Amino acid sequence: MMLHIPGVLTPEQVKSFRQRLAAAEWIDGRASVGSQGAQVKRNRQIAEGSPLALELGDIIIKSLAKNPLFYSAVLPLKILPPYFNSYAGGETYGLHIDGAIRHMTGSPDVMRSDVSTTVFLSDPDEYEGGELTVMDSYGAHEVKLPAGDAIVYPASSVHRVNPVTSGERVASFLWTQSMVRDDWKRSMLFELDQNIQKLRAAHGDDEATVGLAGHYHNLLRMWADL
Repeated sequence: MMLHIPGVLTPEQVKSFRQRLAAAEWIDGRASVGSQGAQVKRNRQIAEGSPLALELGDIIIKSLAKNPLFYSAVLPLKILPPYFNSYAGGETYGLHIDGAIRHMTGSPDVMRSDVSTTVFLSDPDEYEGGELTVMDSYGAHEVKLPAGDAIVYPASSVHRVNPVTSGERVASFLWTQSMVRDDWKRSMLFELDQNIQKLRAAHGDDEATVGLAGHYHNLLRMWADL
């Protein structure tokens, strides 16, 4: 399931992020990938675990944690500290798939990457190209969102970032281990939850709504991998 989540960061937060990132030291983006990814990745990143990356990443994690749409769609169990990247001058990241197991920054713990999230920090009119293209059984889906908005999609998807032919594309990206590892099950739970919310708004907590809520929680109880 792919889902657009608007307003993860406010315009003021985006402005502050951009100012601070513009003054930061950027490194070769290939530092964070394996040999296969290094063959197709050409971009720049803020060093993993740097004080700035951890500080700004913590703001993103807190914003996502209180976003009901993100929680309903992703059902987060663990969130890896976000990364920050930049593309300009033809930089690109060719077709690839995210690694299944990620190491937690500053910890011996590892996590499974179930869901990928990109938070856009540049508006679409600031750069040409740079679309995030996600492949699934229905074809290729291009994504280019307003600054502050996020896209979530299965980490198991093959995807790419198209070459940025002018301007600069700045974004944050992160991975989440979900309580429900199967994307199809997460999608069903998300649709059920969204419809329950609509029924509650229209009819309150009547018998049917409470019954459906119970069905949702029993499915989550059955499928949760904790």
